[in-house]
Amino acid sequence: MKVAERTIQEAICDAPNSQESGEKGLALVKYLILGVLFGIVFVKAEIISWFRIQEMFRLDSFHMYGVIGSAIVTGIISIQLIKRLKIKSIAGEEIKIPTKEFRKGQIYGGFIFGLGWAITGACPGPLFAQIGSGFTVVLITLLSAIAGTWVYGKFSDKLPN
Repeated sequence: MKVAERTIQEAICDAPNSQESGEKGLALVKYLILGVLFGIVFVKAEIISWFRIQEMFRLDSFHMYGVIGSAIVTGIISIQLIKRLKIKSIAGEEIKIPTKEFRKGQIYGGFIFGLGWAITGACPGPLFAQIGSGFTVVLITLLSAIAGTWVYGKFSDKLPN
């Protein structure tokens, strides 16, 4: 590969979270602050509430469906803006969003994810906000999520795709 082609290839990232950053130490504090603010929004919006999550799964309240629905709409609009306006990452890289392929394993994974969410009253986003709010019992859920991720990684080649 020629030097110019390599430079172009390095400038295109597959997704914003696959970027390699040279940031270290105090430069990462901005992400910590953003995460804390995001957690505060979760707490204030009551989306970390076990009772709100149970209401959702019992179909007793629209609150969580409204939050999830507005997040989906925001995501759709954001992705369309990124694609149509060719918005670049903070580092100036082109953001390339690859086409996703449907696999039957996603049905099984979604079912297991939803079951865990219904049982524990937590999904990965609110986990840290729940722990930060003093619900230390959620540490068990966090450890279980980490263990589940490890098990998936260990046996993913043997699972249905």
